[in-house]
Amino acid sequence: MLKIGCHLSCSKGYEHMGKEILDLGGNTFQFFTRNPRGGVAKAIDENDVAAFLKMAQSNGIDVILAHAPYTLNACSADEKTRSFAIATMADDLSRMEYTPGNLYNFHPGSHVSQGVEVGINYIAEMLNIVIKPEQTTKVLLETMAGKGSEIGRTFEEIKMIIDKVELNSHLGVCLDTCHVNDAGYDIVNDLDGVLEHFDQIIGLKRLCAIHLNDSKNPFESHKDRHEKIGEGSIGLEAIVRIINHPKLRHLPFFLETPNELDGYAREIKLLKELYL
Repeated sequence: MLKIGCHLSCSKGYEHMGKEILDLGGNTFQFFTRNPRGGVAKAIDENDVAAFLKMAQSNGIDVILAHAPYTLNACSADEKTRSFAIATMADDLSRMEYTPGNLYNFHPGSHVSQGVEVGINYIAEMLNIVIKPEQTTKVLLETMAGKGSEIGRTFEEIKMIIDKVELNSHLGVCLDTCHVNDAGYDIVNDLDGVLEHFDQIIGLKRLCAIHLNDSKNPFESHKDRHEKIGEGSIGLEAIVRIINHPKLRHLPFFLETPNELDGYAREIKLLKELYL
């Protein structure tokens, strides 16, 4: 069975998101842990969590993905911004334990002219502070498109972060199809080659989730603008190969396409029909 879902608003709680994704035809979902531009997270409602966990078990929702706010930049040149990133991720990971055994995704950040090595050291420093031996949440580094001074534009940069984290058994990767296409990994014409390279550098065992997005921009554009499935430069045929690839088909796929809920429902239906 295809594990497929989309990004939902967490404003009404876990149980509401669970019902919403089932209504859309999906069986997993992604949500921001708080306002994507930062701020204080809404208090956890333990009754809501309990109702969601019961619903999830009954309806085959066996994994969900939380997304850190976009303002989290662990490798900023500004110390206050780095401190915010550490405090936010630590709080998020504590809250994630209310729904144990799930995934937490973040953008590695932008080094802002400090250089890649400095940025990677700051990111690893944060992860060494916030990751705890007892946590059940897997923390995912997201592959990036490479605009500006983003870190994570290559598999090698992600591997450098992982290697500097002491408890890296708690780390994984979320591969974004738009981002890797825009970064210069040819998933349209050489998906096998890209996955082989990923396996050689990072290891496919660390690949835990896929952000499934088409791209508004051409290959290797370093732009990062998502498009609806089948309407961008990646195209439907390549996306169908991705969801059916023997090394990927077991993973959860999360749509971040520019859609309202009815658009997500159409894309989920289409991809389920094309899943072999």
